[in-house]
Amino acid sequence: MRILAWHVHGSWTTAFVQGRHTYLLPVDDERGPDGRGRARTWDWPAGAQEVPVADLRDAEFDVVLLQRPHELDLVERWTGRRPGRDVPALYVEHDAPRGGAADSVHPLADQDAIPLVHVTQFNRTYWDNGRARTRVLDHGVVDPGHRYTGSAESLAVVVNEPVRRRRVAGTDLVLDLAEDLPVALYGMGVTPLAGVKNLSVYEDLPQARMHELLGTHRAYLHPYRWTSLGLSLIEAMMIGMPVLGLPATAAPEAVPAAAGVLSSDPDVLRATARRWLAEPEEARARGLAAREHALRAFGIERFLTDLDALLTEVVA
Repeated sequence: MRILAWHVHGSWTTAFVQGRHTYLLPVDDERGPDGRGRARTWDWPAGAQEVPVADLRDAEFDVVLLQRPHELDLVERWTGRRPGRDVPALYVEHDAPRGGAADSVHPLADQDAIPLVHVTQFNRTYWDNGRARTRVLDHGVVDPGHRYTGSAESLAVVVNEPVRRRRVAGTDLVLDLAEDLPVALYGMGVTPLAGVKNLSVYEDLPQARMHELLGTHRAYLHPYRWTSLGLSLIEAMMIGMPVLGLPATAAPEAVPAAAGVLSSDPDVLRATARRWLAEPEEARARGLAAREHALRAFGIERFLTDLDALLTEVVA
């Protein structure tokens, strides 16, 4: 198939473009949110093709994959076709509700022409989906390989924009643990936290380089209070890292007990981190269990098979 889709979430799109289709990615001179084109810090196959926005009206595609509400208007304005009517479409919802979960109505809840595809069962349950048809496409991750050495007696965490997203991302928990434990923070917008005691920051590294460095740390910290399910968590598990984190959103379903410790008590997280720093063999064993589970639950082949079934259903 020829699929029109925007480059919105780099890690998710990396899995998405691994299939046997042609992926048309809008691009403009600014390479802004609506015209990023191909990724610059991920390695994508040739099937991911940039299409200038000005050429979209004449572009041929079989289905459009939507990820943000305003893309409904973009498709109609830029291609002359209405998603769900003139061209088959599906909408992938990456995020958990941002308001109160009990009364968060999804923007596509009042229609049934475009299936609403959630990336976790948690998302589907917590959104009010109205009369929209719903499906779940669990995450898939390209296996970065078992890279764990755990040689550095420190924790690693990946958070984009940790200052702006302080409470949501659990940045305050990261800083609390860093008061007496070494922590390495990776992501975009982490530079403002440079200089914090016991905290090392790594700004927007290429994915392969980040994976290489992550595996040197003793354990992975997933501090998010509210998110869908961070792909960096799954990547860390595939690398072979044991996991510490909060038992929030979809994390309890993604991290089995053998793979790490999820607790709402910061003292439990701190004590576990200290134990793993002192007992690397336990950390390594937990990391092996994490990798085994992640490969089984979030393997790229399973993801692509499920995605193809959805695309076939929508186009049919």
